[in-house]
Amino acid sequence: MEALIFFVVLAVFVLIVAAASIRIIAPYEKGVIERLGRYRRTASPGLTLIVPFIDRMRKVDMREQIVDVPPQEVITKDNVGVTVDAIVFYEATDPVKLVYNVADFFSAATKLAQTNLRNVIGEMELDQALTSRDNINTKLREVLDDATDKWGTRVVRVEIKRIDPPADITQAMHRQMKAEREKRANILEAEGNRQAQILEAEGVKRSTVLRAEGEAEAVRRVAEAERYRLETEAQGESDAINLVYGAIKAAEPDDKLIAIQYLESLKVVADGQASKIYLPYEATGILSTIGGIGDLLKDSGDIPDATQ
Repeated sequence: MEALIFFVVLAVFVLIVAAASIRIIAPYEKGVIERLGRYRRTASPGLTLIVPFIDRMRKVDMREQIVDVPPQEVITKDNVGVTVDAIVFYEATDPVKLVYNVADFFSAATKLAQTNLRNVIGEMELDQALTSRDNINTKLREVLDDATDKWGTRVVRVEIKRIDPPADITQAMHRQMKAEREKRANILEAEGNRQAQILEAEGVKRSTVLRAEGEAEAVRRVAEAERYRLETEAQGESDAINLVYGAIKAAEPDDKLIAIQYLESLKVVADGQASKIYLPYEATGILSTIGGIGDLLKDSGDIPDATQ
């Protein structure tokens, strides 16, 4: 009976020792193993065996962690007090340094972020701080990353959550923003009116040019039509003259026929209200011809003798 109890106790002891010697490390963790208070080794994820009651293992989370920096008052370069808070994202790179080089990483990181946040924003004016969050984030990340390197961590990024100026400054900024928007609106309206006037003037200019071109084209076409009419009339008169001249030439007229035509012309000239008729000098030759025609007619008996 005593042997049975001994074996049972031994089995329980072995189970306790086995349970105490087996450690399971998650994939996102690493284990820092100490033996009698001294660093022994760093265990990787998976099953790890340690010496019970002699070894101790501290698990370090290697995932990205968050440090929430509480709001604090910061004085800008132009002496304006603003309330600023931020978030710091970091991840462990060396579990040994994280365990042994800093006692409370979260508290140390928070204080460090607050201090550097005051330093960075204190070098900026209010307007620059409100519009340069990316620059602030970059500067803080660089400073914190350098400072926490000895703690075995890497600052991934820093994000400014808010920068709140005082109420009176906020109201003044709102008025300034409203005035600036009204200014831009007035400028845009004036620019629009100017563009409209320019377009209207260009339209008037274009219409005037087109009207002038149309009138010039009309004048040109009228002139061409008149010229064509005159050329046609001249050509017609020329053709008529040529026809008459050809007919006369074909008829072979003599001086007697020409004299008769001349008398017909004188008859037309004399048929009017004029009291005087001027005959050209050449009419004497025509009259002698007319005398010859009279003698011819007398000889033929067509004209009676005046003495009879």
